[in-house]
Amino acid sequence: MNWRKVDLDPPYFQIPSAHHRQIRILAYFSGMRYAFAIATGLASTITPALADIGSSDALASLEAGIVCAADPIGSAPAPGTVAGVTHIIATEPEFVTNTRKVPAVLDIGFGVKAQSANPDGTDAVTVLVTHPKMGQTGATEQTFLTRISGSDPSLAFYQFDYAYELVLGTWQLTASAGDEVLYSVTFEVVDPTEIPELAGVCGFEELLS
Repeated sequence: MNWRKVDLDPPYFQIPSAHHRQIRILAYFSGMRYAFAIATGLASTITPALADIGSSDALASLEAGIVCAADPIGSAPAPGTVAGVTHIIATEPEFVTNTRKVPAVLDIGFGVKAQSANPDGTDAVTVLVTHPKMGQTGATEQTFLTRISGSDPSLAFYQFDYAYELVLGTWQLTASAGDEVLYSVTFEVVDPTEIPELAGVCGFEELLS
């Protein structure tokens, strides 16, 4: 398997715009989430991105970052997750920053946008999320199936919906197709006081007072 380093440029905050994008398929898991949509570039100021990440040559592009809450409009079963539920959302959340240091706050999410090098896309992609022990069962991983588009970036992300999910430490999202690992991206979930600059963007200022 050939791996390359992907520089997480641009190193700045990305503020959600009012532009509404055309959505093809859009859904997320409670806790685990996935989405396919047309991506657009955004720009503003403030916090630098963290280190490089690696990806397979099977991908044309890769970006990681943090999102604020997305309101669900429905739900469906998701047996590979702790909550066991898939939520459907109407609009894809933007990355508000490309950092991979994540505040442990309800309604904060983090994930990866990837585009396949195959114009027809990559089907049957398994996304594995590993994390510190969570919930009554002490679960350390969750999985779901998705696909990665070859024409537009596809978003896979995890959002904190329940207090038991707010476990500090290293979280990793790994996407695979068959025996090939497409990407593996590590995030660090930390106390929200360590990232005060995100409070005004995602609305958790009261936790810092």
